[in-house]
Amino acid sequence: MSTIRFEQVFLKFPGASHPVVNGCTCEIEAGQLVVILGPSGCGKTTLLKMVNRLYEPTSGTIYLDGTNIRQLKVTELRRQIGYVIQQSGLFPHMTVAQNIAVVPKLLGWSRVQYQQRVDELLTLVELPPEAYRNRYPSQLSGGQQQRVGLARALAGDPKVMLMDEPFGAIDAITRETLQDEILRLQRQLKKTILFVSHDVEEALRLADKLMILRSGQIVQFDTPFNILTRPADAFVHELVGADDMVRQLSLLRVETAMSPVPQNYQSGSDRAIAQHDNLREALSLLLRTGAETLSVVNDGKVVGILTLSSIRDSARIGANR
Repeated sequence: MSTIRFEQVFLKFPGASHPVVNGCTCEIEAGQLVVILGPSGCGKTTLLKMVNRLYEPTSGTIYLDGTNIRQLKVTELRRQIGYVIQQSGLFPHMTVAQNIAVVPKLLGWSRVQYQQRVDELLTLVELPPEAYRNRYPSQLSGGQQQRVGLARALAGDPKVMLMDEPFGAIDAITRETLQDEILRLQRQLKKTILFVSHDVEEALRLADKLMILRSGQIVQFDTPFNILTRPADAFVHELVGADDMVRQLSLLRVETAMSPVPQNYQSGSDRAIAQHDNLREALSLLLRTGAETLSVVNDGKVVGILTLSSIRDSARIGANR
């Protein structure tokens, strides 16, 4: 896991009247999935591509684990970063196994090592190796191609993943399935992920934090829950649809709104909900059971608490704005 820090990063293309990235400063913590959200042309993809030096900043600095990325050789930097794009970008003349093995081969892995890695990753993205390793991209559905693209990006065990609207060209049902896959994989792998999206529902489902851009500037950088309940301005409020909180509850994970476990907390008599369940399920459970508090659990351990009043007060459900 790695941290990424932007420090007063600008990028102005030659002949342009305004910078496309305009003074961005923030830090992405190790193991977080941060979604960059904003309207078309706001600089989302440009900012993403600066992390692997497809674009170089006009001024400012980007740090990876405290090291200025300009001090690293481009090849060395990119070997630490997985990259997934909207169209899977698979090489059409290569089999699935050959596509996934590209980076391990560049890293000098032995044949046995990269073949094992291919099968491991196909299993991880739920494509049985025996059925898929020898297929070509043209023999796969769009969703399957994106799974292979994700496996390829993970092949070298990168510190960081950059994902540029990876599900933008996928139908709605497959898209939701792939979003679930990302959440499942992230719980297992805990990569540091920067994920560009223009889809608010996708962003709310996936993000540990949202980075909202407008005209190349970071307008707000916070958890989805905090952005929905305390948008920085009218632009953010409208972008995320902050008024429709009941709908948003189904997109927000319980862990985004839970409180720390109080000292001497007794969880035995309380109802429990998993931290990865959504707030709508939590609200339903509270109302159905009449419980005052839910214990938020992960692998059988209580990691937080959630109350009806905290959901109501924070989300302002039923309150006049």
